[in-house]
Amino acid sequence: MFQRIASAISVLILVCCSSVGNAAGKAKSSTIRGVVNAVSLPLRKKNQIPGMAIAITLDGRDYFFNYGIESKETRKPVTRETLFEIGSLSKTFAAVLASYALIHGSLSLSDRVSHYLPRLRGSSFDKINLLNLATHTSGLPLFVPKGISNTSELMNYLKHWHSPFRAGSHRIYSNIGIGLLGAIAAKSRNETYEEAIQNGLFPQLGMTHSYLNVPPDEMKDYAQGYTAKNAPVRMHAGVLAAEAYGVKSCAADLIRFIEENMELIKIDAQLQRAILLTHTGYFESAGLTQDLVWEQYAYPVERKRLLAGNAAVLKESVATRLEPPLPPQTDVLIDKSGATNGFSAYVAFIPAKKIGIVILANKVYPMKDEVTAAYQILNGILSAERKSQ
Repeated sequence: MFQRIASAISVLILVCCSSVGNAAGKAKSSTIRGVVNAVSLPLRKKNQIPGMAIAITLDGRDYFFNYGIESKETRKPVTRETLFEIGSLSKTFAAVLASYALIHGSLSLSDRVSHYLPRLRGSSFDKINLLNLATHTSGLPLFVPKGISNTSELMNYLKHWHSPFRAGSHRIYSNIGIGLLGAIAAKSRNETYEEAIQNGLFPQLGMTHSYLNVPPDEMKDYAQGYTAKNAPVRMHAGVLAAEAYGVKSCAADLIRFIEENMELIKIDAQLQRAILLTHTGYFESAGLTQDLVWEQYAYPVERKRLLAGNAAVLKESVATRLEPPLPPQTDVLIDKSGATNGFSAYVAFIPAKKIGIVILANKVYPMKDEVTAAYQILNGILSAERKSQ
């Protein structure tokens, strides 16, 4: 009799605990939704954004908020699986690939670029190393010049190109630099970049719905992009597009990637180490710490400083080398923005708070608006968390 009573009490306790847990979970979800809605709805209205996907990770739990439509033509609603062009956010995967190759000993960040690209020997690239490529300190310009349509033409251009600055002295955001980094990292593994990312890195990261080239049977999930003037557009891939800005991904995959950056998901130990190494700070420039592609700010950070840093990303600025490099930190806000002619993307995460955000939109709109929105959402959620404790 006593055992039956004890068993009944145990079951009752489990049921009660489960009910309390579910209630707490629903309350937290409702609070987060309230914060996200309060920021995102005015943002969509102000910028006439057809569709938006926002994902939040907090203490290892995901929250998804989908707004609007993938296309004005089909009227299909946005979901966590909707594919968006993520622009320069693609560069973070080139950084992970290079870091992974570093761990496996197939390259070193101190190696000269011309060591891997023989056609560039005897040029400026004898004095530019892979770290310069990964930190935008090579002096290379942002865009591949017009008229260059293949790798051979690009190599010919680079052979005769001369940097306006000594490598490592200035930060100049460069698609070419990160593009070369990704191509070299893949080459060091005896693979093409597409093979290394699509068949290697994405599966290892558990990113099952991310692509460099969207397969025909997945085109149904590929959102239509819109310019600032609301004209429909999708990306036209050029030389080094895959490495620099060519990934199409979804909120579900990207929030998983952010969780992996904060060690909230168990993955291969060497890959985890490679990801964390991309958070190493190598230069200070324009109020931000330049990691391997990622941009970093000591936390807490004022919105004014975060906006100033993001506004300066595409501007030329003096770079100061950190000696020794700053090891990966937790009390920081790490972020990266991306855009194509018809899409905008932004991610930010704070490892010490185990919180991160992904904002995807099928329209290009001002960076300051997306950065402000992410800042308000993250701080709104953290404020609500403090009040509930």
